[in-house]
Amino acid sequence: MSQVYIFTGPSLTPDEARSILPDAVYLPPVTQGDVYRAALHHPQVIGIIDGYFEHVPSVWHKEILWAMQEGIHVLGAASMGALRAAELDAFGMVGIGWIYEAYRTNHIEDDDEVAVAHTDASEGYKALSTALVDIRQTLSRAVAEGVVSAATQAALLDIAKGVFYPKRLYPTVLTMAQAQGIASQELEALRQWLPANTVHQKRLDALAMVQHIRDHLTAKPDPKQVTYKFEHTDMWDTAAREAGVLSLEHQQAVFIDALLEELRIGGMAQYQKQRQAALSRFLGLIEARWQGVVVSADYLQSTEAQFRAKYQLHDEAQLTAWLQANHLSSADFQRLMEDEARLRWVYTVAQPDIEQHLSDQLRSTNHYAELVSRARDKQQRLVVFGLDNPAFDEVGITEDALLHWYFVEQLGQAIPNKLAEYARQLGFEHEHAFKRSVLREYCYQRGQA
Repeated sequence: MSQVYIFTGPSLTPDEARSILPDAVYLPPVTQGDVYRAALHHPQVIGIIDGYFEHVPSVWHKEILWAMQEGIHVLGAASMGALRAAELDAFGMVGIGWIYEAYRTNHIEDDDEVAVAHTDASEGYKALSTALVDIRQTLSRAVAEGVVSAATQAALLDIAKGVFYPKRLYPTVLTMAQAQGIASQELEALRQWLPANTVHQKRLDALAMVQHIRDHLTAKPDPKQVTYKFEHTDMWDTAAREAGVLSLEHQQAVFIDALLEELRIGGMAQYQKQRQAALSRFLGLIEARWQGVVVSADYLQSTEAQFRAKYQLHDEAQLTAWLQANHLSSADFQRLMEDEARLRWVYTVAQPDIEQHLSDQLRSTNHYAELVSRARDKQQRLVVFGLDNPAFDEVGITEDALLHWYFVEQLGQAIPNKLAEYARQLGFEHEHAFKRSVLREYCYQRGQA
């Protein structure tokens, strides 16, 4: 996974941006929910250049605030990014470039200053009109170079402002100016000067932001720190649930579809099991965020140690191979471990509540009757054998032999290094209670033979 996601379109093409920052993921102009979806992938930086204004809901301020609270640096420039940065810089969003500064200082105010009409994704979001901020900067340069007077500049800006943004083009503005009797000599000089001297301020600011992100990453920044407390609301939670998952690019979307096909083709039981686990993970992480869980260094270290032991990632070579197989970078792995630590905390705290719901869960998956029947049969048999509360000496097996029987012979796995922790994760009060249950199972199976 990339460290950087950048939303861009008509202001700057991904190919231009890649010449500065090749490893970023470049996404289409941002819409409502896109920043939230991108933040779920835990990048270090999200950059916003272009975004939709009119026919599609615009990026929500609150999703930017949420992303920054999650430790992600969010930057804006050029277009929608400059607008949102000017509105949220007091909360920590970083604005870059002349356009951001113009919005921040109220030199410009309206959204249509940066709005342009553009083609769709199939044609690379090519601009079909000219942004008013670009016209402003171009005319300022024309005045500075003596091409037009300040009075003509002001008149042209008034005309350009009055043109609906999808039709805003230099030829249109100049034709309207000529019809209004503005000095024809100056207009002709401007026509001749424009092709080689047009200022593309949106592009310049977008490039500046990409360069800033590159330099920012070189400095190896810490996660974003914010001073505000993010407030969860019903509206936010509904929007987050409805946002779905970010489709990064066509190739990855195809890969994910293929991955899900392999899961589904394995049958309903496996698919439903993984969906249930994914839902549990989703709700657990939401609960951790609601509770404001902060993962300490020691807790994170112990969580990673458990994870690596579970999957036998004992040395760096094994871990590296696992990361490659799972399409994760080292930074991605650390973020995964932080989530695992949060989930570990939630499951520990919620263990009593979880167990209260297990009966209904077993009923809903049609396992209840089977397990109740086995539990009754086990209890009856053990009472008959006089082994309902067995001891090792009367059964004639050592603890080591019992653990080998259970883990190696029955489960086909190694005996856990930290048996007490394993027992607690299974819901037992302590290691002794776990061993007692295993011994009862051993007696039951031996009596059935």
